[in-house]
Amino acid sequence: MQLRNLHIVEQEAAKDLHIAGGRSAPISLSFENAIALPGLINSHDHLDFDLFPRLGNRTYGSYTEWGSDIHQADKENIANVLRIPRELRIRWGIYKNLLAGVTSVIHHGSYLDTPQDLISITQTAESLHSISGEKGWRRKLLHPFRRQRQLVIHIGEGTTPACAKEISQLIRWNVFRRPLIGIHGIAMTEEQAAAFKALVWCPDSNFFLYGKTADIQQLRRRTKIVFGTDSTLTASWDIWQQLRLARQLKVVDDAALWDMVTAGPARLWGLDGCGEISEDRTADLVIAAVPPGATGWNAVFGVKPRDILLVLHQGNIRLFDGSLHDQLIKNAWPMDNFFPIAIDGKIKHIQGDLPGLMREIQTYHPDASFI
Repeated sequence: MQLRNLHIVEQEAAKDLHIAGGRSAPISLSFENAIALPGLINSHDHLDFDLFPRLGNRTYGSYTEWGSDIHQADKENIANVLRIPRELRIRWGIYKNLLAGVTSVIHHGSYLDTPQDLISITQTAESLHSISGEKGWRRKLLHPFRRQRQLVIHIGEGTTPACAKEISQLIRWNVFRRPLIGIHGIAMTEEQAAAFKALVWCPDSNFFLYGKTADIQQLRRRTKIVFGTDSTLTASWDIWQQLRLARQLKVVDDAALWDMVTAGPARLWGLDGCGEISEDRTADLVIAAVPPGATGWNAVFGVKPRDILLVLHQGNIRLFDGSLHDQLIKNAWPMDNFFPIAIDGKIKHIQGDLPGLMREIQTYHPDASFI
């Protein structure tokens, strides 16, 4: 697959890329004022929760306080979404990520037996919800045959002393020194961070629920930081909007923030060939129109889902912009399994019957909230 006239961040001249095409037929596409990016890696999502609207009625001190409140105040909302079969909710969660140019998701929760036909879903680590929300967490942590397996857990999620105490409790019980990957870590100290292999940072979710996020400037001195969106239950569906929020905090430079959704999580989760632009091999790649007047890192972080022109996953086209339709027709690209949708007035063609999925979801919940 030849992709012509593309800009690459921190490189001056536009260039052509040759990407091995997976199962795709050989094609050639030309672009104008477009930027090539690695497919994004979302290190924290609950794919079966991505049909929820944001639920929260005030600023909370902890995740237990929030959970107790929404199960009382938003009981009807929760019941309406949970009426939708889980496999449909998961499929929507996959599309939510694909529409934003995410090609790899680390799902947190019970194991999903779902096709990897649109994006990659990683579930190699053991997933615990939290200390308060997971029965038998000590037994699972100390399982003798899982000592080398990474364990991912919500920890330090809130601003109360109890949230900080939970972190110390987990560290103290980790006698086998299992590799721990924490999520949120709002209450985490720099000393505690040293006991974790990595922390998944979800600032949009954190500010919505707690009015505060983790002290990334301090914590990254002692552990790796990667970026996660969380689900639509507590955060925007759009990872680009979340990245711009994180950028506004000015706690890391642009290159470090970009690493948190590309090469950094690729190394952490063992995603070979992801997180970088790799020529002459099957690739996860996003091509986007450069926002007007933007250059350098402003062009990268200025991208919106409406700007995405092409998404490749494992070398295969999963989404393309309507402006590429004629070029693909000339290349005899098969269109039979691509369906048009509109994002902010821009027509995209996406693999699979997404409109049909939305109609099926609405048979269970007519007022389901789509992006």
